[in-house]
Amino acid sequence: MQTQHQTGYLLGIGSNLSPNSNITDIIDSLLQHFPRLTLSRVLHIPPVGMNSQHDFLNMAVFIETDIAQTTLKGFCNDIEIALGRDRTDPARKMKDRPADLDILFRVTHEEDFHRPANSITDEYFLYPVIDELFAYISNRPWRALQAGVALQVGDLTFGETATTIDRNATAR
Repeated sequence: MQTQHQTGYLLGIGSNLSPNSNITDIIDSLLQHFPRLTLSRVLHIPPVGMNSQHDFLNMAVFIETDIAQTTLKGFCNDIEIALGRDRTDPARKMKDRPADLDILFRVTHEEDFHRPANSITDEYFLYPVIDELFAYISNRPWRALQAGVALQVGDLTFGETATTIDRNATAR
């Protein structure tokens, strides 16, 4: 993929309660507000840093946008709340969650896509999906070590490999 953009945000997305449907709902919500999403594979991951029997589906998403980070954070929080996450619970980071959307960092230059994934300090996030997404965006080779999980939004299937989705504003 050739990058046509310079600015946007890298998001970490996860769910361990009804993850298949919640991840597709998250992507659908993002597509309603942003014309292009670049997605990593969706990975099935055991919980990290919490006592849970529910595995996560995790992925990274690059959103091309120049909106303010506070505006995007509010939008991400609204998605979490709409899907049932209680953002007022002080222990929410240690509990199962239907939706988790985190802004990992703002991309302002092409060089940001060459940033080492391990420089992202969010404790739960998987570096392989970030490395893969950066390689895909920068048109560099990448070899996946874990199969992605196929998910579907309408007629669109994603999750098995990195991909870009361009929203068709005239179709749902």
